[in-house]
Amino acid sequence: MAEDGQRAGRREALVRLLQLGGLSAGVTGGALWLARRDQPPAEPKPIEVRHDFRVPANPARPAIAVARGGDPGWALRQVIADLGGAGRFISHGDRVALKPNMAWDRAPEQAANTNPQVVAEMVRLCLAAGAKSVLVGDVSIHDSESVFERSGIAGAARTAGATVLLPEPRHFRDVDLGGDALGVWPVFTPLLEVDKIINLPIAKQHSLTGVSLGLKNWFGILGGRRQKLHQRVHECIADLAAFVRPTLTILDAWRVLLREGPTGGNLEDVAPGNAIIAGTDPVAIDAWAARTWWSLDESSLPYLKLAAERGLGTTQFEKLDISYSQCCPPPSS
Repeated sequence: MAEDGQRAGRREALVRLLQLGGLSAGVTGGALWLARRDQPPAEPKPIEVRHDFRVPANPARPAIAVARGGDPGWALRQVIADLGGAGRFISHGDRVALKPNMAWDRAPEQAANTNPQVVAEMVRLCLAAGAKSVLVGDVSIHDSESVFERSGIAGAARTAGATVLLPEPRHFRDVDLGGDALGVWPVFTPLLEVDKIINLPIAKQHSLTGVSLGLKNWFGILGGRRQKLHQRVHECIADLAAFVRPTLTILDAWRVLLREGPTGGNLEDVAPGNAIIAGTDPVAIDAWAARTWWSLDESSLPYLKLAAERGLGTTQFEKLDISYSQCCPPPSS
């Protein structure tokens, strides 16, 4: 009987020991679980995206082509032909993105957005060259649906065979832009998830930067509160120019917003430019247009000087091979 009592006592002691151990483990585990819950969730790492879409240089072709007269479609076809044809830039099966300026709720005549005829003609040229798909998009300042429709770009692009993509929140991802002023920023990534990207800005005056041309047009890939970038706007423009290296830049100067940019609104501020300018040096194109319509150079446009200093192009466009075409020239006397 004594031995039975001893065995029972040992069993009870062992059970109590195990219970205490389980309680201790539970307390420790609970503490660890609570500690983990108190830690902030890990920040998602910014994604990496392709941002260099250039094609090999062709010394036999001009760096810039300018066409005047006719209509916007003729002028665009002419500059593309002068540069070597759409097949130089677009390969069979390419997915192509076109980045027009579609920021403002304005009609084409007000020259705040890219001419819809230019966008539609470029869509057709890309598809004729063998592009698998053409995407058209931008991050508007005004309501995107209204802008896309009133600008005429959405309808023209769809009719020509493109997909028009609204900048919905699900299409933005944080990307490290790696700039001096621009670091991690939300980017409309579908425009960069392609094989080729063509910049299609319009020529207009800008109250903050002096002009809004090709390099400034890259602000339209950014989401977030872009007004925060205005304090270092010239550095931000240069950062974006270094980040996105387009296949081609095509500047719409069919109508030029000479004053009250970038929004415009008054037709008295619009002048007929009747020109399309295209090329592979985006800095030179900006410099050419700034000089032509506003008599401005890099001394008045710090972003141009910064971009040139970073080796993104030249402001000395006079030293480049530039072709000029004129539709229906007057008969010689």
